[in-house]
Amino acid sequence: MACTTVTVAPAACSTMAEVRAGVDAVDREIAALLGQRFGYMRAAARIKTERSAVRDEPRKAAVIDAAEAAAKSAGVPPGVAAALWERLVEASINYELAAFDARG
Repeated sequence: MACTTVTVAPAACSTMAEVRAGVDAVDREIAALLGQRFGYMRAAARIKTERSAVRDEPRKAAVIDAAEAAAKSAGVPPGVAAALWERLVEASINYELAAFDARG
C-alpha cells in the first residue's frame, strides 16, 4: 500500500511538522517539473541545427520577465523569481549546449 502524505494549506498550518511536510511536497513537485523542463532542453538540442542558436538572449530575457510576472501574481517577493530564473535559464543553456555537443 502506498504511503500518501497529506499536506495542509499554508494558511491552515499550525505546526512546524505541517509546514515541513508542505515544503517537502512542493519540493518534490518542483523537482518533477524541472525534470520535464530539462526534457524540453534535450528536445531543443535535438531540433536546433546550429550550436550558436542555443544561447538566445532576447528569449532568455522574455522567459525571466514572464517568470517574474507570474511569481508576482502568486505572491512571491519581488526579485526572487528573477534571481532563480536567471540561474535556471543559465543552467538550462549549459545543459542544452552539452546535449547539442553530445549529438556527435
